Amino acid sequence: MITVSKEDYLKAVLEAESQGEHVISATLAHWLSVSAPAVTMALRRLKRDGLVTVRANGRVELTAAGCKIAQRTMVRHHLIERMLAEVFGMEWYKVHDEAERLEHAVSADFEARLAQQLGAEGTCPHGNPVMPESPAARRKRGLRPLADAEEGRSYLVSSVYERDSRLLEFLDRRGIRPGARLRVTARSYDQTLSLATDAGDVTIGAPAAEKVWVAARADISSRHPRK
Repeated sequence: MITVSKEDYLKAVLEAESQGEHVISATLAHWLSVSAPAVTMALRRLKRDGLVTVRANGRVELTAAGCKIAQRTMVRHHLIERMLAEVFGMEWYKVHDEAERLEHAVSADFEARLAQQLGAEGTCPHGNPVMPESPAARRKRGLRPLADAEEGRSYLVSSVYERDSRLLEFLDRRGIRPGARLRVTARSYDQTLSLATDAGDVTIGAPAAEKVWVAARADISSRHPRK
């Protein structure tokens, strides 16, 4: 039986791997905000059901069956986020947490209807594709973390890390959201960035800037974003 907890763990493994992490028990405890003993018990059940393997060095990997469940959960999560934003007009920075709760209650029939209505492809309100994308794949597409942006250049926000609702709201208040234009006006000694966005002149620290992916916009590098 595939429970809500199992789906959460399997999806967390898939997402953490997409961020380039070697997933171990501590990784899952951090991603899911649960205790180490809880992770140990969960992994025991997942191994028993043939959904993960745990190597001698502690690395957790999905089996083919586990990956299939994780991907199916990701698709439901993606569709629900889009439904909340595109159909119900929910703020983009709120939809992730709501989708986390709803994704386990969606039937195959409702999922199919959502896919038919919204389209199976496309990005979620945070700018992310259906399946998690690795940093290497993003860079291959010409994207870079905002933390690596060049002073004096203008960029288009492509996507934002979505698992931190406080970060998302923080960014939204500063005009940093998918599709937004911004210009890097200065970089301080501690790598804090000064930006010109549609919210005005704002600053953002390196840890937050690492969570935002941008594309260079050479054609607007000399212009201030519109207010």
